Amino acid sequence: MIRTLLIANPKGGSGKTTLAVNLASLLAARGDNVRLLDLDRQQSARRWLASRPASLPAIWPYQPAQNQGSQTGWLIIDSAAGLHGKMLSRMLKLARQVIVPVAPSAFDISASDEFLRALGEEKAIRKEKTLAGAVGMRVTPRTRAARQLEDWLQQQSLPLITHLQDSQHYINAAFEGRGIADLPARATDRLREPWLALLNWIDQQPPVDKLPEELTEYL
Repeated sequence: MIRTLLIANPKGGSGKTTLAVNLASLLAARGDNVRLLDLDRQQSARRWLASRPASLPAIWPYQPAQNQGSQTGWLIIDSAAGLHGKMLSRMLKLARQVIVPVAPSAFDISASDEFLRALGEEKAIRKEKTLAGAVGMRVTPRTRAARQLEDWLQQQSLPLITHLQDSQHYINAAFEGRGIADLPARATDRLREPWLALLNWIDQQPPVDKLPEELTEYL
């Protein structure tokens, strides 16, 4: 049984890859089987995975040849920039949950507005076959920026799962193929707490029997 997560926002610099790799590290740290599929042109998640030390909890690149018996755990998809139209509809057929990272700036909100409207009109989302939620990136809770982001997401009828604050820990860890779960707990306790809300949200969705065959088209 497997759970497929799509990390999606067509705006570059929205934090998709940061969200994808750190979430993968947290799931792997708790002992889950985790695969990562990088569909973005820059291939940042793939390079991060290639640099990951073998001593850390394993995160596997998704391979189309993986047999049915190995299809357990999680598949995290770091989607391509510019995701829209038919490609968005096709990607939603692959995932049971969509996580949309959004930074609380006027530019990021404006650039994401059309995408969220299109996402809400997708059949899979309307019929709740695929659940969608947002994550505030590089934002401190209970600030003016956080309130503006929350108000905008409420207008879009998209739940805000959690806020993730800006930190050099994410940047430094990425250079070494590490995520938030691979760093010393004492130094990152404050940063880890908001991730619990995201883990709780994704755990609510039941797994599917197998991965969609359409995934091979993207490899």
